[in-house]
Amino acid sequence: MVGIKDVAKRAGVSIGTVSNVVNRPHVVAAATRTRVLSVIEELGYVRDESARQLRAGRSRVLGLLVLDLGNPFFVDVARGVEQAAHAEGLNVITGNSGQRSDLEASYLAMFAEQRVRGVLLSPVATSGEALRAFRRSGTPYVFVDRKAPASEASSVAVDDVAGGALAARHLRETGHGRIAFVNGPTVLAQCRDREQGVRTALAGSAVELAVLEATNLDVASGRDAGARLLGTSPRPTAVFCANDLLALGVLQAMVGAGVRVPEEMAIVGYDDIEFAAAAAVPLTSVRQPARRLGRTAAELLLAETADTTVEHQAVVFTPELVVRESTRLRR
Repeated sequence: MVGIKDVAKRAGVSIGTVSNVVNRPHVVAAATRTRVLSVIEELGYVRDESARQLRAGRSRVLGLLVLDLGNPFFVDVARGVEQAAHAEGLNVITGNSGQRSDLEASYLAMFAEQRVRGVLLSPVATSGEALRAFRRSGTPYVFVDRKAPASEASSVAVDDVAGGALAARHLRETGHGRIAFVNGPTVLAQCRDREQGVRTALAGSAVELAVLEATNLDVASGRDAGARLLGTSPRPTAVFCANDLLALGVLQAMVGAGVRVPEEMAIVGYDDIEFAAAAAVPLTSVRQPARRLGRTAAELLLAETADTTVEHQAVVFTPELVVRESTRLRR
């Protein structure tokens, strides 16, 4: 790698002059500045920003680790984080754990090694050696889309129990007596909470509930769940999915098999991503304020890194049911 010494030697100036050209160009004579910049371009010199930040004792980078960047919900969360970070002149490094604990551990170790200012984390689980090791690094962190005890860390989440109940009540009230819930991996607290909401809303009713667990929270897993539903007898007349990607996969399976939505099968998703409204049959969905989640979490993290005496907060948003064609009222 080309270093600052190489630039100084080639330009015939001191290391301090090169540093001034890079950091305080206004204090360097125009001719000297032009010569040094020419050498920088010729040699391809890039300032070691991480070393500079370590000397200053203040990183200008936040880490963001999410469960699945293939899910537009987390893309919107990331946009909210970037909005708050950029407003403070900071940058964001984003990692994708893919719902895998080993990848989560690798990213957390990298963030600690790079000494980022703080980390925003959607954890696979809030227990485990990876997270314990990360806590020992002393790097500030905030949970995103995951509740946490305020004594441990700040967190920003949506009430997923309430969200699951919203969807189940909607299907019950529109006349469905056999409902299926397609859940994601139950290692994820969000999935467990949404199932709890469904069971709570249907408790004591005459509605028959079937629960299917998908391998992943993606469209392919939704298609697989849809195929399983098509093979059941009697078939449910409605299905609620733990996220919109699963719901879109179920919708594809129904359309492919000639099952009419919503006349023969009503479908509800969760997250209300952009594709939900744009589907062939626009999906009813439980809306989460994704960008607001990311922005609020980043603001909490920045407040804590600016003042270590700030107390942890647990912010919980209320979900909203958005009704569309996929659950049109039954007669």
